[in-house]
Amino acid sequence: MILVLVFTLGEVSAQQNIQFTQYIFNSLSVNPAYAGYKEEWFAQMALRSQWTGIDGAPKTGQASIDGVLGASKNTGVGLQITADRLGAQSATSVYANYAYRLRLDAEDTQRLSFGIGAGVTSYGLDGNKLQAVNPGDPSIPAGKISSFIPDLRFGVYYYNPKWYVGVSVMDLLSGDQSNDIFRWDANTTSNLKRKRHMYLIGGTILTLSEDMKLRPSVMIMEDFKGPTNIDLNAMLVFGERVWFGAGYRMGVNIGDKGYAQGQDLRSSNAISGVAQFYVNDRLRIGYSYDHILSRLSSVQNGTHEITIGLTFPQSGYRLISPRFF
Repeated sequence: MILVLVFTLGEVSAQQNIQFTQYIFNSLSVNPAYAGYKEEWFAQMALRSQWTGIDGAPKTGQASIDGVLGASKNTGVGLQITADRLGAQSATSVYANYAYRLRLDAEDTQRLSFGIGAGVTSYGLDGNKLQAVNPGDPSIPAGKISSFIPDLRFGVYYYNPKWYVGVSVMDLLSGDQSNDIFRWDANTTSNLKRKRHMYLIGGTILTLSEDMKLRPSVMIMEDFKGPTNIDLNAMLVFGERVWFGAGYRMGVNIGDKGYAQGQDLRSSNAISGVAQFYVNDRLRIGYSYDHILSRLSSVQNGTHEITIGLTFPQSGYRLISPRFF
């Protein structure tokens, strides 16, 4: 029998896949069809520390780069590397993304993109970080074990100057029950493997004045087994360089999925504050803070996330209009 934090497992069951609060600035992490959207080469680094103050709480780092190939800009490509740690568990993944971007009008203000991502994830479990109630428990590995699992993801993404919408399916192979990664905890692998998820994202940009815009957005994350996760955000954009906003994340019961429908889902709800600053035309810095709305809030110090984005100038290309999505 392994000693675990019950509240941590409960939280992970409601939201097992990594969810960055600042996906609204770079949606490549939830949709491979987003590759090349900015039409310039763009690199981003993200660091996320969840539930700070709790030993073994989730920590995630991610680096990505994407852009377009060719003068027609019909091809978008991207590379994404993610490292995630949760107590004794770890998952490190590398994905290559490809998007074919259909031009829908003569002015090239609308694109419909179809994307695919292929990669591999290394799942690990460090038995040295686990404490057994019964010494010598055979359920705990003697040291660190790991396994590599290939994976695929698909997505569709449409945008115009006023709004965008995208749908994607992630972790297609990682959630395949035929992939037996570890024989741990009664021969199950559900504690470690990510599950298949579908993402629906959408948003718009509204002009409030000459120097101020409102950018509301929504993301719905569904794994078809647990509560549906809905993420609502609204950002105020000042002079196209300073962004301030807030978000609300909640779990809701949709359909009969075989879990306890009457459970109180408020424990998975959270509010967030988000800010983004453009240091210049090429460099931006983002910060967000999440506060969970449950009893867990009394024993942790919130979730902090920092992103740094850098756009690389391309000679011979026209200046790109501001990208709000």
